[in-house]
Amino acid sequence: MSTVLSPVPQRANIDAPTSIREFLAFKLGDEEYGVDILRVQEIRSYEQPTHIVNAPAQILGVVNLRGVIVPIVDMRIQFGLPEVKYDVFTVVIVLNIGHKVVGIVVDGVSDVITLTADQMRPAPEFSGAIDSGSVLALGTVNDRMLILLDIECVMDSAEMGLAERQSIQ
Repeated sequence: MSTVLSPVPQRANIDAPTSIREFLAFKLGDEEYGVDILRVQEIRSYEQPTHIVNAPAQILGVVNLRGVIVPIVDMRIQFGLPEVKYDVFTVVIVLNIGHKVVGIVVDGVSDVITLTADQMRPAPEFSGAIDSGSVLALGTVNDRMLILLDIECVMDSAEMGLAERQSIQ
């Protein structure tokens, strides 16, 4: 069973003082992340992908999604987090990135969060599993903090090269 989300045709600029943006919130371990809702094509339950020889470890393989071959990336491996067993809460978020379709495996999807510019703070410079250039901002809603990802930057890493940068106006 999959849920299909229809993207809104335009994307607000994160720097605009009155901008409002929507993010799909998802969990990886104890942290909550967000990806621009305009990149989301659909959310699907996890199914074992077909393994591809010599693919990087984070690329689990590919699935056939209505005639489109979609690479599946495990975000836990991508971010250097401990592996978990896939369960009923594990989902694949299918994303449109440039002219490509990519699926990311996450521990679960929370909800769609609407953030205003004053709820988004610049990400601090840090070193670790996530390159700070891959983080758009940190979003806060009540007591929740989301790490808002620049998913194009994450997928465009040297070892994957799955993204073609394309700005949406």
